This record gives sequence, C-alpha cells and structure tokens, in this order.
Amino acid sequence: MLELTEKLDVAARYDAIITLDYDSRKRGRLKTLTEADEEAGLFLDRGQALVDGDYLRATDGRVVLVKAAAERLTEASTSDPVLFAKICYHLGNRHTPVEIQPGSVRFQPDHVLSDLCHQWGLRVTDLEDSFDPESGAYGQNAGGGHHHD
Repeated sequence: MLELTEKLDVAARYDAIITLDYDSRKRGRLKTLTEADEEAGLFLDRGQALVDGDYLRATDGRVVLVKAAAERLTEASTSDPVLFAKICYHLGNRHTPVEIQPGSVRFQPDHVLSDLCHQWGLRVTDLEDSFDPESGAYGQNAGGGHHHD
C-alpha cells in the first residue's frame, strides 16, 4: 500500500493520482485507490484539509497528485447582489461549507438550506461538480492577518 504521509508545497512531477470528494479531503486517515487501482492510505496530521492540486509524498518517495472528485451539489443563484450577500451570510451563520462564485453559492445537498434559498427567491439547481469551499476567515485563503502599525 502507498502510504501518504507528507503534504508538499510544490512538486515538479507526480507518480500517481488520487481523486477524493470534499469530505474525504478533510480526513487525515483514509484508505483509497489511485487511478491505477493501487491501494493508498492517508496518514496526515489533523487539520490538513486537501484541495484540488495538492501533492502528497509517500514513504517510498513517490509523489501523488490530489484531484477533487465530482459530487452532488446544490447551487443557489441570483443577479441581486444584496440578496446574494444575505444568503451567503445566513449560510455562513450556519457554518455551512460554501463555494462562492459570481452570482451563485454552492453547498452540499441539504433540503432545509435548499428550501431557505427557494423562500428567499434564489434559483436552486442540483448539479454534479467538484467542491472547493471557502476555507474560512482564518484558513489558507484568508487575506492576511490582523496588524497594528
């Protein structure tokens, strides 16, 4: 089994690919298969969520590319920027992982959230695509820290 123990910042090449859905990319311990059907196990520190395009090093030195799997998602969209801001606020207030795109927000299927979006007048559609939610205020994609000059 390919034992994946280290997340790399960059890699010039890769030897294998694993494709994982969002919930699997949050886990530090996981058994999966590479695209070549080789068994692989994640043995990563807690809190190291993986994103599409990450690289992992195996104990034997091989490098593995992480790809985000297509999964069922709900997309709520509107052309009204105030309504869009309000629904993003309410979804965030529920600690719902969301992927924000121009005029639309995607989240994992939840009939309560879909109904909320419908009630607010957003167009709600189900789709299948990779899910790359925002990492949160203090996550990797946050815009810098709090500074006092």
